[in-house]
Amino acid sequence: MSRAVNIDATVDAVVAMSAKHNAAISAIEPLLPRGTRVVFMNADGAAAVAQAYGTRVLNGAVTREPWKQRSPD
Repeated sequence: MSRAVNIDATVDAVVAMSAKHNAAISAIEPLLPRGTRVVFMNADGAAAVAQAYGTRVLNGAVTREPWKQRSPD
């Protein structure tokens, strides 16, 4: 299984569920118009959270917000 999972839930809900399952997050971002893309530190964490969300895991194409690199201030 991939470390990246797209879930039909808010970022806060995904963070809470990940903590409940001791699944460390590497990166997380909101999806458009709804949902969250989360990349876990390992595939076991991704599998545990994906199983917890069940049918709320988004399969197929999703719309991500364009990434904008911030310049150091």
